[in-house]
Amino acid sequence: MTTARAAVPYDVPSRGVPPGDAAPDPRVAPAGEPVRFASTAPPGEVPAGEPVPLASTAPAELATTAPATDVPAGAPRAEPGGAGPLVVRLPGRTVLLVAGLPGAGKSTLLAALTAPPGATVLDSGTARAVVARRLPAGTPYPAYRWLTHLVHRAGVVRACLGPSETVVVHLPATAPRVRAVVRALARLTGRAPHLLWLDVPPEQALAGQHARGRVIRSRTFAVHAGRAARTTALLRAGDEPGWTSVRTTDRSGARRGLVLAK
Repeated sequence: MTTARAAVPYDVPSRGVPPGDAAPDPRVAPAGEPVRFASTAPPGEVPAGEPVPLASTAPAELATTAPATDVPAGAPRAEPGGAGPLVVRLPGRTVLLVAGLPGAGKSTLLAALTAPPGATVLDSGTARAVVARRLPAGTPYPAYRWLTHLVHRAGVVRACLGPSETVVVHLPATAPRVRAVVRALARLTGRAPHLLWLDVPPEQALAGQHARGRVIRSRTFAVHAGRAARTTALLRAGDEPGWTSVRTTDRSGARRGLVLAK
């Protein structure tokens, strides 16, 4: 088990920035160091439309801690109220969607990610930083939000088509159609789709937004909150088929980090 290197498969054309002017992306961790993300989940609305087909669809299981069968010998295991990270087993070619309300703690969860060698991690905050560096200083985010979403989603498709066995995708994905697109993309690219859902109350997610210094519009957040509540109910009832596995954690669990095991 080694720490993952954050792959940033984003390629945005330069807008008059001479080569070498842009500072290196701080999100690309040096070899041997854990993935560190400075920014958090994307603000604003999720645009419309936001892995080998499965022989059988396992029922959705919701558990804050990893089942004993998911934890390889010697790997840390998350315990209720304990200090260990969450452990998720991802054998073969897989896509792990890390989803939940904006401010729920998705970037916090991935900040100390430990994953197999060659894992590709796509954080929408990385796409935003890449785009922002190629725009005039002070350009307001709403002016290029659409481009950030486009670059991030293009990076997800490119990573799924690539050779990396493990692809981790960071999205709110509170809308069912977004999760359906991720599942379809996984299957089309010969991957098994896994979901890690952050089940966090709206008030905690809102506090997380304030803590990161970026708060989405109240109307947009209300839409996310309604969708998230329905998503949690669906997952607890096992009514969203198509996932190879479904896991959940809360904000305190997100602070303990994540270990991906083969």
